[in-house]
Amino acid sequence: MPRFAANLTMLFNEQPFLERFGAARAQGFDGVEFLFPYAYPAAEIGARLAAQQLELVLFNLPCGDWAAGDRGLAVDPARRGAFQDSVGLALDYARALGATRLHCMAGIVPPGLHPDAAAACYIDNLGFAARACAAHGISLLIEPINRFNMPGYFLQSSAQAMAILAAVGAPNLRLQYDIYHAQRSEGELANTIAALLPHIGHMQLADTPGRHEPGTGEIAYRFLFQHIDALGYTGWIGCEYRPRADTVSGLRWRFDLTQ
Repeated sequence: MPRFAANLTMLFNEQPFLERFGAARAQGFDGVEFLFPYAYPAAEIGARLAAQQLELVLFNLPCGDWAAGDRGLAVDPARRGAFQDSVGLALDYARALGATRLHCMAGIVPPGLHPDAAAACYIDNLGFAARACAAHGISLLIEPINRFNMPGYFLQSSAQAMAILAAVGAPNLRLQYDIYHAQRSEGELANTIAALLPHIGHMQLADTPGRHEPGTGEIAYRFLFQHIDALGYTGWIGCEYRPRADTVSGLRWRFDLTQ
């Protein structure tokens, strides 16, 4: 059975963020992930992880001003300095919290910026970030996000992501494969996962439509979990979905779809 990590940005929203670590442990999770830790001191998050004996699987580099619409800084040549600063801040948290994976959001392509210029900036910034992460034994991840949920986002397909990985050429730069986004963008999940497995550094899940828990939509998760196991994937799968009702009752899928 795959190892599932609770995404604390999406799950256990019935409680304040710092209380979600205990809630995840109470439901049997050994690992957690979240979008951003930066609103809290690293020591405070670290204490929660230690108290609950949880592994921090993943979090994102700072993405700019989320409320204002920022979804990453990496494709914007005008924000290169801010991007480099964001790498330093993320590494400070990762080292303090024992995280070995960081996700770099690409960003929305700025109006008027040619796609080739965005790609060149992205490749250059990823090279900088990957080198900085490698010095600390940390993997840097990139994730295609579907155009319906995030219009204008630069990285939208696994093929595009593979071209970026090849262009950067950093051994610690890996693919973050989100099953939900992949289904909405391209489908063909079983064969695509098999083909991309050597490059996948982390996976995430949700069902569609609705981005709810597995078993609520069209994705055949019982088959897919067996398939992922058979392929030999031993990494984490982050549960990055919005519970259809309350978090705890929605977790029944972990038993119904993995037996």
